[in-house]
Amino acid sequence: MITLKSQREIEGMRESGKILAGVHLGLRDIIKPGISAYSIEEFANDYIVSHGATPSEKGFEGYKYATCVDVNDEVAHGTPRKDLILHEGDVVKVDMTVNYKGYESDSCWSYAVGSVSQETSDLMEVTKKSLYLGIAQSIAGNRLGDIGYAIQHYTEDEHGYGDVRELCGHGIGPTMHEEPDVLHYGEPGRGLRLKNGMTITIEPMINEGTWEIVDRSLKDPNDDWIYYASADGSWSAQYEHTLAITENGPEILTSQDAAEDEKYLAWARDYLKEHNQNK
Repeated sequence: MITLKSQREIEGMRESGKILAGVHLGLRDIIKPGISAYSIEEFANDYIVSHGATPSEKGFEGYKYATCVDVNDEVAHGTPRKDLILHEGDVVKVDMTVNYKGYESDSCWSYAVGSVSQETSDLMEVTKKSLYLGIAQSIAGNRLGDIGYAIQHYTEDEHGYGDVRELCGHGIGPTMHEEPDVLHYGEPGRGLRLKNGMTITIEPMINEGTWEIVDRSLKDPNDDWIYYASADGSWSAQYEHTLAITENGPEILTSQDAAEDEKYLAWARDYLKEHNQNK
């Protein structure tokens, strides 16, 4: 079932999103060479709880942590391991979901660890831009295929990266994962038509090489959680926002910087116009 949210519900999700965004902003100062993935977990969990919210991922299908932390070729769902140490030049992805007074928000961000190579920087920037292309297409009357096509065309056709197929965005609120699935590939003009009041996540996972991923079991006898890595060992980036579709266009509910959002959205609108994808 797809629920259309009231202004009251969107406001609640906006407040939840502010807490989640605060974690990501704080991680900019935390993430550096030499720290462990578990240090990210501790910071995020403490921040969320201290702001009166709950890390929704804890307890979800048996998951034990507030965050998912993935490094380099790891794509998604990695646990924040104490023995996973960040090194200069790594790219780390931190994904989390926050519940604040019953309202959910979900966001992932990629971080450069120290100075990264030009190849890694390019991967991160293209992935980030693809997120905003998807957001720019998230207007009432468009279809889910418009979102997916914009992301896939930019990342794969223009840049030769792999746009992960097996994992996708989703509806959100009042629970973490709801209908519809929001694919990051597709055909324009196809799929579910978007309506004002829908709240969704867009979260492209883009690999330098193949779009295919593999299950990678953690080598921990006390933790049988499965996470995913690129099938060819190429590095991966991910960016994710929760947004509401409104009569004034898409509203990013997990915004970290409104000015930066507008800069990327302005670029995305120009790109879509130039490539005859906007309506």
